[in-house]
Amino acid sequence: MCPSCRAFITSKDRTCPYCKEPVGPRAIDRRNPSDLLGGLVSHARLTTTIFLMVNVALYLGTVAFSMTKGNGSALMNLDLGTLVRFSAKYPPYILEGQWWRIVTAGFLHGGLVHIAMNMWVFMDLGPQVEEFYGTTRYVVIYLVSSAGGFLLSTFWSSAPSVGASAALFGLIGAMIAFGVKNRTSMGDAIRGMYIRWAIYGLLFGLLPYFHIDNAAHIGGLAGGFVVAYICGTPGYSAAMERVWQVAAGLALGITALAFAQMFLWMTSQK
Repeated sequence: MCPSCRAFITSKDRTCPYCKEPVGPRAIDRRNPSDLLGGLVSHARLTTTIFLMVNVALYLGTVAFSMTKGNGSALMNLDLGTLVRFSAKYPPYILEGQWWRIVTAGFLHGGLVHIAMNMWVFMDLGPQVEEFYGTTRYVVIYLVSSAGGFLLSTFWSSAPSVGASAALFGLIGAMIAFGVKNRTSMGDAIRGMYIRWAIYGLLFGLLPYFHIDNAAHIGGLAGGFVVAYICGTPGYSAAMERVWQVAAGLALGITALAFAQMFLWMTSQK
């Protein structure tokens, strides 16, 4: 099976005849623990691991910065000043033109428990979505749903917020979309399970103690569902696969630009 478009090909193909992408090692070879960093990173979780590493790196950066400013408990609880400086979602600044905050907010976290819970769910959920939709669609779903969640949150609440959970709800929305479009017993089971996940997550977000941004969750859920419903699962059209490769490149490019804007703004602050 082609790792890019998931079309069935022969074992002798070195380029997929449908999407024209180079074909990597066989699945049995990809499971070899020695393939990547001595088995520390599974090929099946590579994209998810990259996203996770970005989240963790930014978290460690915000902790280190906060500690230099005198916050001794930064590892467990980051201060709002640090999060806003690192481009958390903050509507007054976004409405002034700092658009990149709706992107960067999805990679920041407010404390150790916050990032640990999100990354734990992410490592479980992310590879499932990539298996169903392929890498390029997975990247688009993740980034669009995260930004869409914080865009809705910007107009919903003036409070600062951060976290990967908007993207996680987008991945849940993508799995619901798969179940909606696939009217089979498997599709019904997947749809029912992930609808329950969404309901439980949104109900948990109503608990006042945790100050959870449910608007970002709803926006992420809707964004992930819409993108996944439109893109569908990989098929046999090389042209369509190229469209989603370009879309993934654009999403990654906009994300990189958002981080560049974040660092330029940070360096301009005293």
